[in-house]
Amino acid sequence: MDLRYSAEYEAFRREVREFLANGWPLAGEEAGLPADQQAARFRERAIEKGYVARAIPRRYGGSEQPPDVLKAAILREEFRRARAPGELHGIGPSMFVPTLLEHGAEWQKERFIPPTIRGEMVWCQGYSEPGSGSDLASLRTRAELVGDAWVINGQKIWTTGAQRADFMFLLCRTEPDAPKHAGISYLLLDMKAPGIEVRPLRQLDGGADFNEVFLTDARTPADHIVGRRGEGWTVSRSTLKHERNMIGDATTSRLTFAGLVQLARTVERDGRPAICDPGIRERLAEIEGYVLSHTYSGYRQLTLAARGESAGLVGTMNKLVSTQINHRIARLALDLIDDAGLLAPRGRAYARSAREGAPGWLMQYVWSLGTAIAGGTANIQRNIIAERGLGLPRDWAAQKSG
Repeated sequence: MDLRYSAEYEAFRREVREFLANGWPLAGEEAGLPADQQAARFRERAIEKGYVARAIPRRYGGSEQPPDVLKAAILREEFRRARAPGELHGIGPSMFVPTLLEHGAEWQKERFIPPTIRGEMVWCQGYSEPGSGSDLASLRTRAELVGDAWVINGQKIWTTGAQRADFMFLLCRTEPDAPKHAGISYLLLDMKAPGIEVRPLRQLDGGADFNEVFLTDARTPADHIVGRRGEGWTVSRSTLKHERNMIGDATTSRLTFAGLVQLARTVERDGRPAICDPGIRERLAEIEGYVLSHTYSGYRQLTLAARGESAGLVGTMNKLVSTQINHRIARLALDLIDDAGLLAPRGRAYARSAREGAPGWLMQYVWSLGTAIAGGTANIQRNIIAERGLGLPRDWAAQKSG
């Protein structure tokens, strides 16, 4: 495998580096602006250069560049190296925007995409319900078309960022007599509309990223539906695909593993760095093997994409592999910090950062359990790979339940 870029792409890399060297961090009076404003200004200039929001047409606020997965890879590498603000990530930019590009009406794209990719409009996802987590198609939240509006009643749970969101995209049952996977519609709801109550769910780390959302005669205009009525299941699968891609990137595994190696060099066992312990070294080597296989699988998928070919079955494995690797990393880290893992985190600063010592690694472990659920549980991912990828029969329990 030749991992070198051609002369054409190396020239593009030099162009990007020059832009970053001259443009980030901001200088002069702009350096005194709040961090979010600095990031927004830089991102606008990066869009003008065609480096950010490349897949999004200009009429929706993007830079509308021809698809080129190798240029996209170079941009990720160089923006990360310069610690510069690149593509906005999260529920809105990474999940909702690509779904809207695939399935949305023209007015919806013009109305919702520009403020979302600028970070001015925040979204939350209304999928899971009490009793309808992994079996999402059993959801019971209903929407009835009354005049020129959908009237929504039901409950959503584990809704990330609902207390901060401007809008929610949610699944509702609009045809109650239709088969299980039919009769579901994908609606857009203003979170400031009457009839919406958000109740935070307190977490182990003291924060409340997740919420319950109660909908009582909440109304949204009739045209705030993505795709056709009753075909929301198809639209939702696009969103889940983008969510899994967001979670399954090998970069996170590489960075977290590097932190784990540094931890093993820092903490001591029997008066020596833990990395000197043969047992620890063996576990590190095992995890590194998984990290490298995930990384090189990513290179292979990048090559296929550059040729215009599909990754096929391998592409469905990224999310599952990524969450398993990060859980292995977090388990070893928890063993290395030993009794310090019994201490409660000291505030929200430690919630996700494994660089903040023992409390950070403790929360890394907790979040490794959460990411194995987000975007479809690990067992659901295994079923998808087995049934849709390998053509294996459904298990006996699934066949019995329908």
